[in-house]
Amino acid sequence: MRTFGLVGFPLTHSFSQKYFSEKFVYAGITDAEYKNFSIPSINHMIEVMNQHPNLCGFNITIPYKKQIIEFLHTATPAVQQMGACNCVLIKNKIISGYNTDIVGFKQSLLPYLKPHHTKALVLGTGGAAAAVEYVLNELNILYQFVSRTPKEKQLNYTQLTPAIIKENTLIINTSPVGQYPNIADAPAIPYEYLGPDHHLFDLIYNPSQTTFLKYGQKYGSTFQNGYEMLVLQAEESWRIWNS
Repeated sequence: MRTFGLVGFPLTHSFSQKYFSEKFVYAGITDAEYKNFSIPSINHMIEVMNQHPNLCGFNITIPYKKQIIEFLHTATPAVQQMGACNCVLIKNKIISGYNTDIVGFKQSLLPYLKPHHTKALVLGTGGAAAAVEYVLNELNILYQFVSRTPKEKQLNYTQLTPAIIKENTLIINTSPVGQYPNIADAPAIPYEYLGPDHHLFDLIYNPSQTTFLKYGQKYGSTFQNGYEMLVLQAEESWRIWNS
């Protein structure tokens, strides 16, 4: 039995396990299983791999997309550049790192982009933000990171003026703020300066419409959640595992 899985902490609600388990049933795949590996420290990764000798690959989510790098033998140029990995292939004892968030984010965003979406705010600076940054560079969209603990050249939420909001018509939430069960929460941006030219992308998929997106709807902006991105990156992971 080939074993695949999801590594993260905590894993209270796993899209991946449900998605792949149903995929295996519908496709008649009987030699594969998908498990959740909720580990409180990345150091438990060795234990996971030792306990599951048939582990062929796994996805990585919060908070280990950057920490998993130290366990890789090889990595794609994109992973090396970003320093973030969300998909691992294990073959002949070689651990290889990929980033399928790039595919998922880019393909799900493109249908919503308009010519005026030339500047973006990226809320959060974790592993998912690295994939977003990579894609925005590919698309020649200027961007600024916004963080509660900003580093050099990053903005604090308190620095978001009306002018900054109006100028950056693409706003992407890569943080877990607003995710189940804390569904009333939202990133602390001045939403009242949003308008019809704005597009809000929340990488969160549960709930399907976060408070962040509800504000976008209230002020006439277009918006999307992270569900399609998850499906696209999951299918890309499956392609990698079976290539």
